[in-house]
Amino acid sequence: MEGTRVIITGASGTFGRAITAALEARGAIVIGLDLVASEEPLVLACDVTNNDSVAEACARAIERLGGLDLLINNAGIGGPAAAAAAPDEIVRQQVEVNLFGAWRVSAACADALSASRGQVVMLASRMVVVPLPLAAAYGVSKRALVAYADALRLELAPLVGVTCVYPSMVRSPIHDSTADAGLSLEGVSRFEPLEGIIDAVLRAATGRYRDVATSRRGRVEFFLGRHLPRLSDRIVSKTVAKRIASGAFDHAPLAKSMVERFRLGHPSP
Repeated sequence: MEGTRVIITGASGTFGRAITAALEARGAIVIGLDLVASEEPLVLACDVTNNDSVAEACARAIERLGGLDLLINNAGIGGPAAAAAAPDEIVRQQVEVNLFGAWRVSAACADALSASRGQVVMLASRMVVVPLPLAAAYGVSKRALVAYADALRLELAPLVGVTCVYPSMVRSPIHDSTADAGLSLEGVSRFEPLEGIIDAVLRAATGRYRDVATSRRGRVEFFLGRHLPRLSDRIVSKTVAKRIASGAFDHAPLAKSMVERFRLGHPSP
């Protein structure tokens, strides 16, 4: 990847820092975008929820790089959200960052990528095909991101490739708000090493793939979720039921209605 000109969003987060280091180690020239600017690694201030901020930051980055070969839409936020509750500001913010943020940045970079016959990599989520309860906003925003990527791929073809990468859970601050709400996904979804995500992103960056999983288990889960969704739903439901029965969600206000419905449907003997 010597000399490859890269923009990555969410550059100061767990994924962003690791991906930037891996790209730079392979000779790429990387400019990050994040809310707070920094010099090392180079990150330009950018609010992906603001049209003007995105347009200005992307223009500065492209000018400084002298063009653009690779865009990595990595910026994302998470947090608990119940599908059976009305959407609130937490839900709207996740959709704004995870979906519209990537949309704004991709649009701002489309011409430069077309000129270089470049590549777009979207950091999606395994929850696109294997949804989990009480995390509706994140799953919805990431599934919508994939739908956007599919449309973008058709519009930019044949000059630009668009690939979606599907990580599962990695230990990072993105899960803190969920754990603080008493809704830790430990035991429901397995954590995977950060190295698998880095390898998947590098693969996506250097080849015209449509979808890239981040581990062997991830490929199995992706296949089940996409081709055998009823089986995937049963596996998730059984796992969640065990967590509810164990009392893991008893002190989580957001899970109260779900726990009550579960106990109505599974009365104690």
